[in-house]
Amino acid sequence: MRKTLGWLLSLVVLIGTMGAAGSTAQAATAAQPAAATDIKDQILGIPGMSLIEEKPYPGYRFFVLNYEQPVDHRQPWKGTFKQRLTLLHKDVSRPSVFYTSGYNVSTSPRRSEPTTIVDGNQVSLEYRFFTPSRPDPANWSNLDIWQAASDQHRLFTALKKIYKKNWLATGGSKGGMTATYYERFYPRDMDGVVAYVAPNDVVNDEDSAYDRFFAKVGTKECRDKLNAVQREALVRRAPLEAKYAVAAAENGWTFTTVGDLDKAYEAVVLDYVWAFWQYSLLADCASIPAAATASDQEIWDSIDGISGFSAYTDQGLETYTPYYYQAGTQLGSPDIKLPHLKGLSRYGYQPPRNFVPRDIPMAFQPGAMADVDRWVRDNAHQMLFVYGQNDPWGAEPFRLGYGVRDSYVMIAPGANHGANVAKLMDGEKALATAKILQWVGVAPAAALADAGKAAPLAAPDAELDRRDLEREPQLRP
Repeated sequence: MRKTLGWLLSLVVLIGTMGAAGSTAQAATAAQPAAATDIKDQILGIPGMSLIEEKPYPGYRFFVLNYEQPVDHRQPWKGTFKQRLTLLHKDVSRPSVFYTSGYNVSTSPRRSEPTTIVDGNQVSLEYRFFTPSRPDPANWSNLDIWQAASDQHRLFTALKKIYKKNWLATGGSKGGMTATYYERFYPRDMDGVVAYVAPNDVVNDEDSAYDRFFAKVGTKECRDKLNAVQREALVRRAPLEAKYAVAAAENGWTFTTVGDLDKAYEAVVLDYVWAFWQYSLLADCASIPAAATASDQEIWDSIDGISGFSAYTDQGLETYTPYYYQAGTQLGSPDIKLPHLKGLSRYGYQPPRNFVPRDIPMAFQPGAMADVDRWVRDNAHQMLFVYGQNDPWGAEPFRLGYGVRDSYVMIAPGANHGANVAKLMDGEKALATAKILQWVGVAPAAALADAGKAAPLAAPDAELDRRDLEREPQLRP
């Protein structure tokens, strides 16, 4: 009897042991993580997201995508359009940078300066109404800064489920404006903003800041040299317009939107001084011809090389129709006095209305920029504005009030419209770099202890970090 009971007890123990072992094995199997879903599949799992193409790049995954957006975020049931974007994927464990130029998106892999600093992912979004990201039919009243900010907010909300680390918004010029407007309307989305060379035309009819800028920028010798060429181009209007007509015929240029060749010619000439300081440096004054002794061809070449005679043709304006529309409805546009052209200028600075097809209605909203300006002055938090000392667009910058927190305006000495953190003075460069790293939570201990030790985390890459400086059209009053 004891032997039988002992055998039964042994059997029970054995069965229990086997059951426990089986349960442990099952638990171990269940604890093993499933194979990670490929990042492309995660992205394409977002409703409304579709792939245009994937391009290989060492150390990254680079995707060109479309995202379905409401034409009107206030009335999303009224239709959608496909908005193009790119995604430079590093790793979901890294922070992400939301970049926009305010224009078309580049479909080549590129890395903005903040992306290099934080060694992160980068989402680049095409601005609504820039083709192909344009609703069809296009109701132009849906092109405004709130709708564009809502595009960013909706895309961010979708991607944040995948890219859960901190985010930073950035852009240059109109892109810097766009990043600022996004922060104004959706201040809880981003962990920081870096806005480069962002104009802030608060009162559209008050542009004396530009007159003061052009009276002192660079050196008197350079200013006089540029003014002389600009004046000479109008003195020689007849022979140079004849050259323009030949160039137009050769290139198939037409002038329906601006009105005629004469208006286009003067618009290009009046851009000359502004465009020089926007894209060139003081040292480049050496290449400007002496107006009194220059040939017609030399005057033509200088104006064309700096302003571009194709700019105000129908073909040159078409890409930038959304830009001029916004300039004439919300953004505003600068004006400057041109005393050296008295008696020669027939039209002065022409308004944005002249550069938008007449079948597109426009009405200016004077309160739009004043609202953003007030918000930035009173509420900026973890925002950095970078300007170039010799950039005309910096004449009316964003300014910070006493109530802002951890926000800065910095000016790169001698820099033009390509000003960035790397061109700041050493102390400000270190501080700006340290702040960007802190805002996204990746500052090394050394940088936290001493801002002077802050440096970009990503290794330099000549191709990825190449800056395609947008040759923007001039904003007109």
